[in-house]
Amino acid sequence: MQSRWRKISLQNVVALQGKVCLVTGASSGIGAGTAILFSRLGARLALNGRNLEKLQETAQRCEEASGQKPLLVPGELTDEAVLQRIVEETVGHYGQLDVLVNSGGILVNGTLEGTTLKDYDHQMNVNVRSLFYLSQLATPHLIKTKGNIVNVSSITGQRSFPGVMAYCMSKAAVDHMTRCAALELASKQVRVNAVCPGVIITEVHKRAGMSEEKYQEFLEHCKETHALGRPGNVDEVAKTIAFLASDAASFITGVAMPVDGGRHAMCPR
Repeated sequence: MQSRWRKISLQNVVALQGKVCLVTGASSGIGAGTAILFSRLGARLALNGRNLEKLQETAQRCEEASGQKPLLVPGELTDEAVLQRIVEETVGHYGQLDVLVNSGGILVNGTLEGTTLKDYDHQMNVNVRSLFYLSQLATPHLIKTKGNIVNVSSITGQRSFPGVMAYCMSKAAVDHMTRCAALELASKQVRVNAVCPGVIITEVHKRAGMSEEKYQEFLEHCKETHALGRPGNVDEVAKTIAFLASDAASFITGVAMPVDGGRHAMCPR
């Protein structure tokens, strides 16, 4: 019996073999890590990102992992025509859509007093509006396959943090959209879930303007702000996304799952 269980691997439990999976934000960070893991799990991929060169690098790693070349559908998520094209080209190429991973997003720094309406609108357009519209466009196809959506949110949607107000608001909106969509689509056997990462080692904070020195201090501070005493890595989030996207999570919907080393459970003392 023990030898039998030793043979059970991630691929046996969390399988995406033959599933058509559309991943946004796949040119870097969590989106790229998810795409590469999905390719190892047998998914047929459509990848979106803003940076075509980086997106091609992700695609190359996916092809090396699986032998299958992903479909690339680059473009800005704030462009409605791009969102329409992403879904149309994915379904046109593969004939179906089984999983949508909404990983594309940005971090805009700013307080209540210091955030301009331009920055606020940009934050919401990328993190909320585009996610809503892309999910809306994908839903008819997901109904046909009894597929699912996994949104990449943040622990900032569940806990309040100063200095990133619009970002926190955007992620709270993603969490609530996840729950509402899960209830609306449950009767059609489409599941909708989200992951809520804590601090994960990616480029997102530096792209938002944090210097290398400040970023290293920020990561060091994670020893105190995360119960497990460290920041997370992309693979840890990607594995959770893969679980939620797979049939291993067939009875899970409406969940905003922290992947944060226990940060959501911590309180000041």
